[in-house]
Amino acid sequence: MKNPILNAEELNEILENENTIILDCSTKSNKAGVQSDFENINIKGARYFDLKNEFSDPESIFPNTLPNADQFQFNCRKLGINDSSKIIIYDNLGVYNSPRVWWMFKIMGHQNVSVLNGGLPEWIKRKFPTKEEYDLEFEKGNFRSDFQKNMISDLDFIKKNIENEKILVVDARSSKRFNSLEPEPRKNLRSGNITNSINIPFENVLNNGKFKDLKELKSVFEIISDPSMKLIFTCGSGVTACIIYLASELILENEKSLYDGSWTEWGTLEKN
Repeated sequence: MKNPILNAEELNEILENENTIILDCSTKSNKAGVQSDFENINIKGARYFDLKNEFSDPESIFPNTLPNADQFQFNCRKLGINDSSKIIIYDNLGVYNSPRVWWMFKIMGHQNVSVLNGGLPEWIKRKFPTKEEYDLEFEKGNFRSDFQKNMISDLDFIKKNIENEKILVVDARSSKRFNSLEPEPRKNLRSGNITNSINIPFENVLNNGKFKDLKELKSVFEIISDPSMKLIFTCGSGVTACIIYLASELILENEKSLYDGSWTEWGTLEKN
């Protein structure tokens, strides 16, 4: 398995490599209310990965839904991404959207993909090269999608397996949202959680915008002791779930998938 996270020093060493493609997946806002201190500044050579528009399903009634394999492939090729590309993903919040994009590439069959640990804030802190503009000069790529259906779970699957002791749903929302102590940020969406799910807020695996070290992560995930248990990660709309998904990849061998509809879908369609 390729290393799913990369530090700023490691990226700087391969920054000029022809095969390195750096993708900025920052968005202007998010439901967690996290804000960036860095606007209109990018890592040198970065290309913009438009998560909200080009890399979400335009026909879905739910936010941030995974696009189909053809749409993903088409837009990756527009970005000049090849099958042989080494892809590094970052965002301007440290670690927020980038694990979502990492998961998207993985589910589309691309293995050589990593998240920049600490993202743009860490890169700037280290005084590595930046630019105001994105890199727009590149040839069309030859990226091919190879959809890995085992990495995603849908509402029907969770409903059928909600009592299965070998499947565990892990929710990345805040404990107050999980326990219905504060309302959901999306209008008219009820509060609550999926039956038999557990709560590991995404903030618990991070420290100042970077993933915690392996010892600390083992402590966070000690509630999951059975390596044969399939883990299904969820959150509000499938973004922050990928943060704990990626963190778990560093220390757990369990089979893993993402419930892409997450609480936005479950809270709308299910009434348990």
